Amino acid sequence: MSTRYLYLARHGSADAFGELTDAGHQQADLLGRRLARLPIDAVWHSMLPRAAASAREIARHLPDVPVAEAAELVDHVPYVPDAHEMPGAWAGFFDGFDEAEASAGRRTAQSLVTRFATAPERTEPDSHEVLVTHAYPIAWLVRHALDAPSTRWLGLESANTGLTVIEYRAGLSPTLVMFNDQSHLSGDLRWTGFGVATRP
Repeated sequence: MSTRYLYLARHGSADAFGELTDAGHQQADLLGRRLARLPIDAVWHSMLPRAAASAREIARHLPDVPVAEAAELVDHVPYVPDAHEMPGAWAGFFDGFDEAEASAGRRTAQSLVTRFATAPERTEPDSHEVLVTHAYPIAWLVRHALDAPSTRWLGLESANTGLTVIEYRAGLSPTLVMFNDQSHLSGDLRWTGFGVATRP
């Protein structure tokens, strides 16, 4: 049965201006080395510099694999909860989001799912695509794969270059194979992009 494999990765660690730090370059390089063992068909990235630079770093280990921008991978808020479904701890996060911004986020999220979260036809060959994006689009794709409520993207955080894998097969529910795996990173490069806390 034909399978579409999506390898989702948050960009490497970036500075306040959105440019990769030295650590971010190292993280993306190590992820590229890990992905080099796979039959990758394409690397897609958002237009933001931190994602584009990460994709280029990864692609150094994937000779002849096309690398291209995908507008759907831009950093965006995919779903703003209504007041009755808003988790109390998140209420302040959405201050200032008006309906136009919320609608734009929902449209981008739907475009993301339509373009990437689909199974191939049974007669098509397997495909392997790397998506270098941001924490929120990854959370939305994971939520979608699990058929979870729209609010469930909240709290699904990804570390810089943490690897998430989802498989899509015709006629079957998506399979979440792994989420936020950082085994390609040395200890000092793990858990960037999160708040300060004790991590395993």
